[in-house]
Amino acid sequence: MTGWSRRSFIAAATLVALQAAAPGGAAVLGKLDPADAPTPQRRKLLRMVADHVIPSTETAGAGAVGTGDFVLVALAHGLDGTRRPPRSDLAADPAISPFLRSDGSLDHAAWLDARLGPGWLALPPARRHAQLAALDAAAFARDPTADPWRAIKGLILTGYYTSEVGGSKELHYELVPGRFDPKVPVTPATRAYSSDWTAVDFG
Repeated sequence: MTGWSRRSFIAAATLVALQAAAPGGAAVLGKLDPADAPTPQRRKLLRMVADHVIPSTETAGAGAVGTGDFVLVALAHGLDGTRRPPRSDLAADPAISPFLRSDGSLDHAAWLDARLGPGWLALPPARRHAQLAALDAAAFARDPTADPWRAIKGLILTGYYTSEVGGSKELHYELVPGRFDPKVPVTPATRAYSSDWTAVDFG
């Protein structure tokens, strides 16, 4: 998949909307192509990873609101270019090549499963977090073999902050245009507004 057609976009948007309405995401995941359908272990992995990225505080964390399932649906439909084949040099790398699909795209979930290792889910939370933090550091230091993590993390953030909890409880929401306040006191406890698009980089 090299781009979005109108039909693909509408199908993906429908599945994402259904995902938000279906607790656990099982109904939505069942509609995926069998080649993209995750195993229960893979769903658990993405749920736990999402919860480490955005843990529960006074609001539910990413794992609790179904962000892991959102990521699996998003990956299956190629959100953020995740169904485009990686660069030729990266595709030939033995850390990446075993996880390429027949169309040349990377199976991000399978890559993450292997990168963290088969025993990751059984580790104590502190060790799970440490391994994920090391992967995160490598990805943002531009280690090409860790680069797929950047796409996965981006989808976790997208899934969480477009969920009801992320968009209206973790963030503040005010219906646009709202009220004009020329001076708004900002403290360390001030939360961003999910309806504030002025800080979004569209370039």
